[in-house]
Amino acid sequence: MEQVEYDLIVLGAGPVGENAADLAVRGGLSVALVEHELVGGECSYWACMPSKALLRSAQALRAAKQVDGAAQAVTGGLDVNAVLRRRNSFTHDWNDDSQADWVASAGITLVRGFGRFSGPRQVTVTAPDGTETVLTAKHAVAVATGTDAFIPDIEGLRDARPWTSREATSAKEIPKSLAIIGGGVVATEMATAYASFGTRVTLISRGGLLAGMEPFAGEMVTEALREQGTTVLLNTETKRVRRTDAGVEIELGGGSVITADEVLAATGRSPRTSDIGLDAIGLKPGSWLKTDDTLLVEGFDWLYAIGDVNHRALLTHQGKYQARAVGELIAAKASGAPVSTDAWGTHVATADHEAVPQVTFTDPEVASVGLTAEAAGKAGYTTSVVDYELGNVAGASLYADGYAGKARMVVDEERSVVLGVTFVGPDVSDLLHAATIAVTAQVPIARLWHAVPAYPTVSEIWLRLLETYRDQQSRH
Repeated sequence: MEQVEYDLIVLGAGPVGENAADLAVRGGLSVALVEHELVGGECSYWACMPSKALLRSAQALRAAKQVDGAAQAVTGGLDVNAVLRRRNSFTHDWNDDSQADWVASAGITLVRGFGRFSGPRQVTVTAPDGTETVLTAKHAVAVATGTDAFIPDIEGLRDARPWTSREATSAKEIPKSLAIIGGGVVATEMATAYASFGTRVTLISRGGLLAGMEPFAGEMVTEALREQGTTVLLNTETKRVRRTDAGVEIELGGGSVITADEVLAATGRSPRTSDIGLDAIGLKPGSWLKTDDTLLVEGFDWLYAIGDVNHRALLTHQGKYQARAVGELIAAKASGAPVSTDAWGTHVATADHEAVPQVTFTDPEVASVGLTAEAAGKAGYTTSVVDYELGNVAGASLYADGYAGKARMVVDEERSVVLGVTFVGPDVSDLLHAATIAVTAQVPIARLWHAVPAYPTVSEIWLRLLETYRDQQSRH
């Protein structure tokens, strides 16, 4: 059995693990990056990239149809086979050679195989051929193993061999009908994509859609999905699921039965920690790894958890943000360089708490950052809530005929700064980073007045939100 020592061992070679390894190597450390599947991880092959590729073609087609003059040129429908070919190009046909080449070029040692803790600072990697290598970390181990789709405890669901996000984003053939259990981002995005393919989609949610976002976001997406031909069942329980020779039968709480060729379970994520040897270091297998803001796992001075596995913010960009902080932190500690762990310092993930941006690529898109009005109230802030119809902005009316959307700004009255912003409408993701800067930098409202949006663009929504806020304040 071979034994090798590295300064840092990273479990999981997705974008989070890759970033942590890269920053540590740049800081002068030796790094082993352990991966048993494809280098590039969930985001590259089964999540962010393929899902957005599946959504983009229909989004572009709908956008053209919303502009008079261009609409007349659209004489055909969506070429689904071409969409799948384009999706495959982004996943490189599920081949990770280019990603592995990048890892090597970055000076990172890629160790292929399944890594499990076998003791403090020690990881035993079982290669595909069964051989084992014991890796020892001189300074730290970072767990970046991500999450798996959560299958809820619904009678018969597991036996029905449901699709998860992986099957939905990598499908080679498009089913004629698809039932989706769930109401979150994966559920709504895949409903949008498959409806555009001509699939008969039924979306079953036990509550409303996009819970945790501003209520109007879920309401507008619900309306749009129905307009796109999706059957949306809200506040509906799924009692049992049964796979038959003809497909899948789903019994609902009221006793009615939905039939479909396939069923997609889109009800959340669970940590991929059940088989990485956590018991060998005193932790519970299958648990989330709780950390402080330096991403150090509680009770350890050498173990870090980054990305989805720590349950702080289950988004690739937030995981990469954490990874950059951790890679630089471990390198700084190893070299004796100064460490910055105060809020908003170089080596912390302060933004995870109240400055997380997110886009849901439905049509209309939902782009949000920071706190919702409800979350801000629960956190004890005294707030003002400012709403504005996006379609009333001159740039929006030029962008698309009949442009419909809504914006909300949540203001902390005591500090006069923006706590959160939500946009719903076509291509509102392009508005999000300005909002992210305003929230993260805590730019005073008085200074935001001097950030003049160009006319006539959709960004003029910022002027309208500020004007509406001023008018609300004057009435008080």
